[in-house]
Amino acid sequence: MSLPIAVPSSKRPAATNSCRVCAPLGSVLAFRGLRGCMPLIHGSQGCATYIRRYLISHFREPMDVASTSFDESATIFGGQSNLAAAIKNLVRQYSPEVIGVCTTCLAETIGEDTVGILREITTADPDLPPIIHVATPSFKGCQYRGFHDTVEAILRATARGGERLPHVNLLPGPVSPADLRHLREIVAAFDLPLLMLPDYSETLDGPSLASYAPIPEGGTPLAEVADAGRATGTLQLGATLADGPGAYLEREHGVPLVKASLPIGVRATDAVLESLAAFAMESAAGTSASAPITPAWLSAERGRLVDAYVDGHKYVSGKRVAVVGDPDLAVGVAGFCAEIGLVPVLVASGALTHRMATALDLLGLAPGSFEVMEDADYDSIGRRVAELKPDLILGPSKAYPTSRALGIPLVRIGFPVHDRIGAGRILHLGYRGTQRLFDEVANALLDHQQDSSEMGYAYQ
Repeated sequence: MSLPIAVPSSKRPAATNSCRVCAPLGSVLAFRGLRGCMPLIHGSQGCATYIRRYLISHFREPMDVASTSFDESATIFGGQSNLAAAIKNLVRQYSPEVIGVCTTCLAETIGEDTVGILREITTADPDLPPIIHVATPSFKGCQYRGFHDTVEAILRATARGGERLPHVNLLPGPVSPADLRHLREIVAAFDLPLLMLPDYSETLDGPSLASYAPIPEGGTPLAEVADAGRATGTLQLGATLADGPGAYLEREHGVPLVKASLPIGVRATDAVLESLAAFAMESAAGTSASAPITPAWLSAERGRLVDAYVDGHKYVSGKRVAVVGDPDLAVGVAGFCAEIGLVPVLVASGALTHRMATALDLLGLAPGSFEVMEDADYDSIGRRVAELKPDLILGPSKAYPTSRALGIPLVRIGFPVHDRIGAGRILHLGYRGTQRLFDEVANALLDHQQDSSEMGYAYQ
């Protein structure tokens, strides 16, 4: 099998304009998808402040993130008293249904026995709400790893086996609230009961309220998560996960697992719908329910998308593109680009999976025609973009300095998007999300062509 060209990471002492954020941020994002959950970061106050800043600037929603506030003495002697005090304060001030404890580099570096400390705390006070712990030092991985490790920790702590139930588990990965809402809509169209984990579609994109809600309404109830081990099957979205939380459910509880790329583009969305139809048939087995068919509104959306491809093909065909983002999103978007006639020349991520090149090859992209960068920073990405000279960049806001310096248009996707309004409402998935993305890509290229033309353009 011939793979894309993989550009090795340089041996650099530090990142310049990092293309990744810390693992506890991904953990906090996942915990916000549990109903009534308050995330608690076991580490320094600065870690919690950094995470709140990034999430608030992206989602434009107020957010409380608790901290055990390590100081010098806690760093030397351990943070047991800090953790106990923090949990006590959380229960008093927030009355959470769940507390999600994620550890930082500091706690992990000093060898803090967080599991043992939490066992002592919960034994001493059995009336505490459920506490779920996950180790998320950033030297183990970035936000992508922290997110998926937290979803698996939630399942390990909660899921139970038993007689099969008709619902399907959906593990969507770190996508936008708009994506989560649309995934719910798609699954409902197949009359499938759904357990989606996590679901921060309301907790991180809620309505304006008369008073501040420290723990917003919404999220997946922990009682429902307990039934994850009894589902008809699990659909796990993401092309670069070697194992993941879905594999845990299959291994421990025998829940059949189907892995699929993020549904971006016609082919990828078709594949996800086929998987949902198969789950619906399995769920309806032994009943009088008829075989599922693709709902008419989804077929109509697919038809409109194909028509848009035809209408806009002459504007995008042959244009060269660089894609930057979390690995699963970058792979999915690169596949979409190839589908519409764009030519991916660089696919880059700050995460390190060792699987992006293989995932892109499986999507059928021409081997050797583009480069893959993992564990990259924006300094190294920017230098490579300057050499490759693409016509377009698709990536987060942090790609803007490269876009501006080189005069290459940027279509903002993924996380973080902090220099535009509505990041939580960017729809990437399904035929509908692909339609939005296609229109924005074509219009960005047209806009750049008009602005750079000596004559300009006017319709006569």
